[in-house]
Amino acid sequence: MPETPAARTATAVGPAPELPETMRAAVYDGPGDPSVLRIAQVPRVLRLRDEVLVEVIAAGVNPLDVKTRAGRGVTPGIADYPAVLGLDFSGVVVQAPYAAHPLQPGDEVYGLLPFPRSGGAYAEYVSAPSLAVARKPSSLSHVEAAAVPCAALTAWGMVVEIAKVHEGSRVLVHAGAGGVGHFAVQFAAYFGGQVTATASTENAAWLHSLGAHRVIDYRTERFEDVLDEVDVVIDLVGNVHDGTGSRSLGLLRPGGILVNAPTGSWPTLADEAAAAGVRASGFQVAGNAQTLSVIGRLIESGDVSVHVSSVHPLEQAAEAHAAVETGRTRGKRVLRVREG
Repeated sequence: MPETPAARTATAVGPAPELPETMRAAVYDGPGDPSVLRIAQVPRVLRLRDEVLVEVIAAGVNPLDVKTRAGRGVTPGIADYPAVLGLDFSGVVVQAPYAAHPLQPGDEVYGLLPFPRSGGAYAEYVSAPSLAVARKPSSLSHVEAAAVPCAALTAWGMVVEIAKVHEGSRVLVHAGAGGVGHFAVQFAAYFGGQVTATASTENAAWLHSLGAHRVIDYRTERFEDVLDEVDVVIDLVGNVHDGTGSRSLGLLRPGGILVNAPTGSWPTLADEAAAAGVRASGFQVAGNAQTLSVIGRLIESGDVSVHVSSVHPLEQAAEAHAAVETGRTRGKRVLRVREG
């Protein structure tokens, strides 16, 4: 893509002269429904220490953003309002930590922010820890790349790092068509797992194309009635609806493992897993440039793909949140912050 004026003039030390003092962002003044999101001019974030200043082209919309905006999620960590939400981003480096750093002005990158310890990605600029920023896969647009970091790193952590899925592993992925789910299906299949996903019938053919051996329509079948014993459950639902979590524990072989991601979705998980004689763990995603680079290579090779269900201009952040709240998103929804 053509260099932006900021990218052409940015240096490795100190702010570039052309960088504005303020930036456009989607903010909110306190918890509420999607309508609390509004567009405002706020002070531009400053790059410090090892951080990389990035001009944002697109930002992913995640369930955690939606929960936090509603007063749950990581709301206790937000020190001041108005606040800017957003975990993952794709854009162009405008300032690097130092002259010899691998990432330099003009590089196209994507990454994950430690929100709310830092400003969020629903803004024209972010300053991200360099260890959480990787080069964007050249085969992806910025919109597609912005849909990757949070969901893919979460799926990788659950499937590869904790569950250690390998050839022959019998894996059940709940909410397989969602942002994390569609990556979890692909990673489990890539490492040789026999993957079953729960999803709607409308998503069955698509999930088969991603590597799922079987898709169970959660609306018409109870998965425990039609499945045999499994080694791994990737739980992206929790125990908030129809005892999905507790029912899943009964499917695990002795010593099998359930990995749960949704924050606060199952407070009694550890006790129930111990009583059932199986292992269980929660998971919290962290930015990791090395892992993101590995995922990027799998995307470049065609072994993994990302699905963006809708793209909204930054001004429609409220509409994007409302869409995520329906729970019927295939893949990810993305905000386009600027053209690029």
